[in-house]
Parts: sequence; C-alpha cells; structure tokens
Amino acid sequence: MQETPFCLRVGHLFPYSMSDSNTTEFTNPSTFILLGIPDLEAAHVWISIPFCAMYIIAILGNFTILFIVMTEPSLHGAMYYFVCMLAVTDLVLCTSTLPKMLAIFWFNSREIDFSACLTQMYFIHCFTVIESGIFVAMALDRYVAICHPLKHFTILTIPLVAKISLAVVLRGGIVVLPYPFLVRQWPYCTTNIIPQPYCVHMALVKLACADTRFSSYYGLFVLLCVMGLDGIFITVSYTQILRAIFSLSTKDARLKTFETCGSHLFVILAFYIPSLFISLMYRFAQNVPLHFHVLISNVYILMSPMLNPIVYGVKTKQIRDRLLRLFTQRGA
Repeated sequence: MQETPFCLRVGHLFPYSMSDSNTTEFTNPSTFILLGIPDLEAAHVWISIPFCAMYIIAILGNFTILFIVMTEPSLHGAMYYFVCMLAVTDLVLCTSTLPKMLAIFWFNSREIDFSACLTQMYFIHCFTVIESGIFVAMALDRYVAICHPLKHFTILTIPLVAKISLAVVLRGGIVVLPYPFLVRQWPYCTTNIIPQPYCVHMALVKLACADTRFSSYYGLFVLLCVMGLDGIFITVSYTQILRAIFSLSTKDARLKTFETCGSHLFVILAFYIPSLFISLMYRFAQNVPLHFHVLISNVYILMSPMLNPIVYGVKTKQIRDRLLRLFTQRGA
C-alpha cells in the first residue's frame, strides 16, 4: 500500500496509509517540537551567549527599577507606577520565553507540552498587548504633566491610575483570550514541528490542517486595530506634547522638558516599529530566509525588557539620583 507523508498522532510522527488520510485527524497533540533557529543549529551555543546576557540585564534592570520606586516615597506617582507596571510586564514577557529557549540552545530540550505551548503563546501575546497599553497610559501621563502641569496631580490621582492599570491588564487578557481556544480546536495532521524556539500564534496557524482564515484575520485585527489604535493615540499625545514644548519661552526650558519625555518616546519607538515590521514580514514577506526572521524575532522579544530599565534608569533624573545614592551608601 502506498504511503503518504507523515501524520501527527498524539504528538508523534509516523506514516499513515492513503485509506486513513481522509478519515482520520488528530487534534490536541501531546507535544510540539521547537527547532530553535533553523539552519543555525550548529551555532546555538554561540547564539545563546548574547541572549543570556540580554536576559540577565533585563532581570537585574527591571528588579532594580521596582526596588528603587517601591523604596523611595518621592517616586510614588503616576509615571513611576506605570514604569513599575512596565517592569513587571517585561519580566513576565522575557521569562516566558528565555528559559525554554536556553534549554533548547544548551541541552537540545526541544519538546514542549501542548498545554504549555498554548500557555506560552497566551502569555507572549497577552503581555505584548499589555505593554502597548502601558505605553498609552504613560503617554497620557506625559501629556497631562507637560500640557497641564498645574492639574497633573489632581487629574491623575492614585485611584485613577489604578483604574487605568486594571483596564490595561483586562484588555490584554480579554483580547488575546481567543488565541488558545482557536488553536486548541484545530487538527494538526502534517507535523508538530515549530521552526522557532517558542510558541506564537502565527507559527501554530501555519501548522494547522484546517481553515485558519478567521484566526489569521483576528491576529491582524489585534495588530492593526488594538496596537494600531494605541500607536495613533500615542502619536496624537506626543504631537500635543511637542507643540507645548516648542511654545515654551526659553531654550533651556524646551531642552529640559524634551529630555523628560525623550526617553519615553525612544522606548515607545523601539517597541512599535520592530513589532509592526516583524508581524507584517511574518504574514507577507515569503522570500525572507526563515532563520533571519526567527533570529530577528528573538532579539526583538528581549530588546524591550533589556532597554526599558536602562533608558529609564539613565534618562529619568529621579531614578538615576536614587540609584546613585543607593550605590554611594553601599560604598560608604
């Protein structure tokens, strides 16, 4: 009897006969196989070195930001609470991917349980949307602080900051919630091999043996209508901020105010531009080599968690001064 290509049964691949091919489909495989970075397997150990260094910087930097803000009463304000939210989000985002990625690079531990794969996928997309919402909240805080400085503390009160934070978290959790349910119901009758070191929505869409157009369109909706609207709101906010800055009377005042929001703008651009580029490249750039796409995606998922504490620690005067006092006290 002639055999067709491999079919997935309970997470494993083996030949199935032509008579089975039209009647047997298997959903919910027990495991997926993560390849790491295709075509660069021989260099996995070397690639892991910068990734591990970025992860260590992200962990130390974000925990330092949390410690400084929580232990310094003068930093208990709206902007710094949003910075803390960003630090927690970055910690979850990088920790949901890097340990498994390093296990693949160092120990060739490629298998991941089906439920664990869905959980990882949910956390990656959920906290990416949450991070986008936090940037909107931070842009609102900067707009009020610069355009309405006398009303800043009366408008952005602690209860309002708590409500905004809760709304940001709930939006991220609810918007991404359909992803695991859609992925769970599909049949995977060709392969269980994911050509990258972690589970994301579009990678699983490409493996399914079903009509996945709705899921693909929903992912595009999340990208364009949720994060896209966030980007529009941030653009409007910073347009008003820049107008307010250039209307200031003295050059020193303009430079000081621009420096205050410049770090925020840099972090926001570093988050949105690569995210949009990678998402569109994944869907439409079919001629891009797979290993290049995977490598760039891996760098991106670590870039924001690593850069955010560095930027806020160096460019935000209050955090920088508190950090210097902390090291000075320890040195004394």
